[in-house]
Amino acid sequence: ESLSRLFARCGHVQSVEIREKPGPGESKEKLTSKFFNHQTATGFQVAYVVFRKPYGVQAAKALSQEGPLLISTESHPVKTGISKWIASYAASVVDPEELKAEVDAYMQDYDKKVAEEEAKAAKEDGVPDEEGWVKVTRKGRKPGLPRTEAANLRVLEKEKRKRARKELLNFYAWQHRETKREHIAQLRKKFEEDKQRIALMRAQRKFRPY
Repeated sequence: ESLSRLFARCGHVQSVEIREKPGPGESKEKLTSKFFNHQTATGFQVAYVVFRKPYGVQAAKALSQEGPLLISTESHPVKTGISKWIASYAASVVDPEELKAEVDAYMQDYDKKVAEEEAKAAKEDGVPDEEGWVKVTRKGRKPGLPRTEAANLRVLEKEKRKRARKELLNFYAWQHRETKREHIAQLRKKFEEDKQRIALMRAQRKFRPY
């Protein structure tokens, strides 16, 4: 907010992105949620100020001739110390109504997307593609739903979990076989050592089995 206010004199500031290290440019990931996947920068080495118009960049470069820019002023003080901690704590308290509104909006967008995919799949059902193939779906009392993109992703994720479980079971079976093989090898080694020890005791006439 402070950087946006400082550079607003140069032109309309579109966005300000704070990073810990310099990078090639703007990040492709935009945080659209206030509550989920939100990361607050605790420190930074570089900030990228994006102007809506190109002349804003030239005006910002000319600011270096005017001297340093003050972030904290009497009209716009920056909170520090106890007041900053109190403000941070107040901001961390979630407003239930605001959270509910964001979740409802997300679910509405999701339902709309699913409905559009199902309508598109239903429209394409029975229509031949470019090569002349026609997709056939199951009909009857419980007709199968057309495969949408979301359904395909769920099927792929299910197959992925099944493969992972199978690989895990195979790994445990392989581990069990290796443990048994190592145990048998140790028993054989101990048996050979005992045979050598008994032969040595016989040679020294110290073998007294009774």
